[in-house]
Formats: sequence, structure tokens, C-alpha cells
Amino acid sequence: MAMYEKMYAILCGAVSDAVDLMESDDNQGAIELLKAKLEELEELYINE
Repeated sequence: MAMYEKMYAILCGAVSDAVDLMESDDNQGAIELLKAKLEELEELYINE
């Protein structure tokens, strides 16, 4: 799998999970999830 495909899959999963958290009124959890995934994607990009 190409790096951009992996990054896209991670991002889509994170957004989906964040939306679920926001729908259950856990906005802080959504923020923390998105920040963590952003860091994960940055590390992935840097290391490639």
C-alpha cells in the first residue's frame, strides 16, 4: 500500500471515530483523537 493510501485510510477512520464521539457529546474525546492521529500521520510522513 502506498504511503498516501495508508495515510488516507488512517485519516478517514479518525474522522469517522471523531464524528461518532461528537454525536455522543464527547467533543474533548474527538479533539484528543484527531490530535493524536494528526501526530501519527506527521510521523508516518516524516519517516517515509
